[in-house]
Amino acid sequence: MFDKKRSQISLAGVLVLLIFLASISAVIWQANRSNLNDENTLARIQRTGRIRIGFANEKPFGYLDTKTDKVTGEAPEIARHILKKLGVSDIEPVVADFGSLIPGLKAKRFDIIAAGMYITPDRGKEIAFSNPTYAIGESFIVLAGNPLDLHSYEDVRDNPEARIGVMGGSIELKYAEDLGVDESQIAVFADYASALQGLKGDQIDAVAATFLTVKDLLKKQDSAAIEQVADFRDPVINGKETRGFGAFGFRRQDVALQERFNEELAKFIGSPEHLELVKPFDFDESTLPGDVTAKELIEAP
Repeated sequence: MFDKKRSQISLAGVLVLLIFLASISAVIWQANRSNLNDENTLARIQRTGRIRIGFANEKPFGYLDTKTDKVTGEAPEIARHILKKLGVSDIEPVVADFGSLIPGLKAKRFDIIAAGMYITPDRGKEIAFSNPTYAIGESFIVLAGNPLDLHSYEDVRDNPEARIGVMGGSIELKYAEDLGVDESQIAVFADYASALQGLKGDQIDAVAATFLTVKDLLKKQDSAAIEQVADFRDPVINGKETRGFGAFGFRRQDVALQERFNEELAKFIGSPEHLELVKPFDFDESTLPGDVTAKELIEAP
């Protein structure tokens, strides 16, 4: 005899089981979501042949050449070479303030940071990096004659009257903070053009930047009014003289893209073709990163 009540109970049990299985599937999907994202980012750019790169309009690392209306510099030119190897030739550049590059990458405004960004442990907590493409030191721009005799971050720290200008989100800001420069002595600017105006307007006494940035900035300035500091001493942190190692930034879940990019970088960096490509931006054998990896730099104390 047909038991309607028992049938209803069995149906309810089946529904509960289906709901349970759906919940388990959702958990598994969520757990594997990063892997799907890894695959999809690389697959998408290879399928479409297009990618967006973020840059901060800073010479010589990544900037818009107003004569050609083309984004160029050390990082974009290397990116073009590597991405072509991956089957991607259509590159859409997205400009951002330097301090907005990591948030922009994480928000998917672009897929790679191509701005010569230094690899640091703090940044490594937020994004992933390729292995480095260059290594350089620091420098200051000061008024002609270097009135306060500033040759290092420590000189700024030890002179309460000295004021330093840095770009927002830059490694120079971290160097100043790590070496004990008082907050009141640090002025943060959106770009180097504003920082140089601050120097000439007596708002600050030095502009801090990488050696190559300083060199490039002074090419376009009145050299009689401002100058590069002679005998600059690179920061010494934890008893070790520091150099900046620049690289490309990726979202942490984009492991597949990062690994493929690194594979091609390993074949390219230090080759005659690479050195010829970056020569116009003042990079050469002296700026090669050696065998240092992103993992070592991120895990460094």
